[in-house]
Amino acid sequence: MDFLNRYFLNTPSKKDHNKAAIAYLAALDHLSEHHKEIADAIIQELKDQRSCLKLIASENYSSLSTQLAMGNLLTDKYAEGVIKKRFYAGCDNIDTVEVIAAERLKKLFNVDHAYVQPHSGADANLVAFWAILTEKIQNKELEKLSKKTVNDLSESEHEAIRQIMLNQKIMGMALDSGGHLTHGFKMNVSSKIFKAVSYKIDPQTELLDYKALADQVKKEKPLILIAGYSSYPRLLDFAALREIADSVGAVLMGDIAHFAGLVAGKAIAGDFDPSSFCDVITSTTHKTLRGPRGGLVMCKNWLKESVDKGCPLVLGGPLPHVIAAKAVAFKEAMEPSFREWSAQVLKNAKTLAESFLKENVKLFSGGTDNHLIVIDCQKSFGLSGRQAEGVLRGAGITVNRNMVPYDQNGAWYTSGIRIGSPAMTTLGMKEAEMKEIASFIIEVLKNAKFSSDATNDSRMKASCYLEENTKTKIKAQIQELLKKFPLYPEIVIE
Repeated sequence: MDFLNRYFLNTPSKKDHNKAAIAYLAALDHLSEHHKEIADAIIQELKDQRSCLKLIASENYSSLSTQLAMGNLLTDKYAEGVIKKRFYAGCDNIDTVEVIAAERLKKLFNVDHAYVQPHSGADANLVAFWAILTEKIQNKELEKLSKKTVNDLSESEHEAIRQIMLNQKIMGMALDSGGHLTHGFKMNVSSKIFKAVSYKIDPQTELLDYKALADQVKKEKPLILIAGYSSYPRLLDFAALREIADSVGAVLMGDIAHFAGLVAGKAIAGDFDPSSFCDVITSTTHKTLRGPRGGLVMCKNWLKESVDKGCPLVLGGPLPHVIAAKAVAFKEAMEPSFREWSAQVLKNAKTLAESFLKENVKLFSGGTDNHLIVIDCQKSFGLSGRQAEGVLRGAGITVNRNMVPYDQNGAWYTSGIRIGSPAMTTLGMKEAEMKEIASFIIEVLKNAKFSSDATNDSRMKASCYLEENTKTKIKAQIQELLKKFPLYPEIVIE
C-alpha cells in the first residue's frame, strides 16, 4: 500500500502538504510493508471512526502532531526518578521534554506543581492517594519516632505505621451517582487501601446536595474528600467543597479527568475551577484535554516532594514518548482556538440535552451544565443501557452504557447511556448538528426491536435490532453528516 504516493496524487499543490500527515502516511507505508496485520487494524479503525458518530464522553480526537510525538525513540529510554534526579544515566533529553511538559501544565492551570509521569488517570489517583498518606500520616509518625525515613524503622515500627495508613478514610461520589470506580468502588483497589465511604446525589433532584454532604463529612471525618465524576452532568462548586473539607481538616482532591480541558480552556471558571481550591488535582490527558492517553497530578507545594516520588511509590518507569506528546497537547490547549472549542463543547451538550427534553426523554438531573448527558433508556424507551448501546452502534452511533442514579440494573447492563459532545465538537459540529444527532438517537431507540426469543424474564438481557430499512436510512443520514466534517482530512486512504 503506497499511502504516501496516493496522498501526493490527491493533493492539488505540494505547498498544501501537511507535514504531520506526510509523516503519518510514511509510517503506515512502513507498517503495511512489514507488519500488514497491524497496519490493517489501524486503517480499519480510522475508517470506523470516520463512519460513526463518536459520542463517548471520555473520548476525543488528538492532533496528528500529538500522535506522532508518541512514535519515536524516546520510548527506548528508562528514566525512573524526577527531572535532574534519575536512577539511570543518559536522561538529559528526557529531562528537557519533561520540564517543558510540566511547565506548560503549571501555566495552563496556574498551579504550584505539576507531575506528568502517570500512565493513566487511575495511576494518577494512586500517586495522589499515597502522596497524601505519606505527608499526612507516615511522615508524622516518623517524626514521633525521631526517624528520618522508613528505612530507619524496625519491622515492628514499619508494620505499626502501615496499619495506621491502611486505616484511613476517603469519601467519593458513588458510582451510581456519577462517580468513578477509583473513588472507593468496592471492586477497586481504592476501597482496599482505604475505608471508603460514598456520598450520593439527592434522589429527588438528582443533584449534589452540599448541605447533606457537609453533614456527612462532619460525621465521617475522612482524610481525603474526592471531588470528581465520570457521569455527573453538572458542575462542581469547588469553593463550597473547600469549606466542607476544611470543616474536618480533610485534604480536598479534585479528579478532573473528564473536564480538565474545559478548565484549561476557561469554559469552566470561578468557583467551579478546582485550581485555586484543591490540595491535589488528578486527571487524564486524553479526554477534553485532547492529548495522548495518559495521566497527570497537580498539587500544592506541601505535597510536591511526595508526588514526585510516584516512582518508586506507585509507578514504574515513565513513558518519555508519551510525556513528549503531553507537552505537545498542553501547548495546543494554550491556543485561543482551544478556548473557542471548550465554549462550544458546553453549548453543544446543552443543545443535545434540550433536544432530548423536548421529546420527553428522561435525563439524569434533567439536563447538563458540562460536556455530557446521561439518558435513562429504561424509563424513556424500555431498554437497558446495554441494549441501547448495541442498537445505536449498529446504526453508526457510538456511545457507552452507563448507570443512572440508584440503578437497579447494575454496572454491566445498566439503565442508561452516556453521551458527550467533545469529539463531535472537535470535528467542527455546532448546535444545528447536535439537534440532528439527537433526532437520530431518538429514532433508533424508538424503533429498537427485541430478538424473537426474548421472554419477559430475559427481556432486559436480550439483544435488540433495527429493521433493515430503518437502519439503512439512518446510516445514510449519518454518512451525509460526517462527509461535511471529515476526520483527519489530511490523511487520504482508499
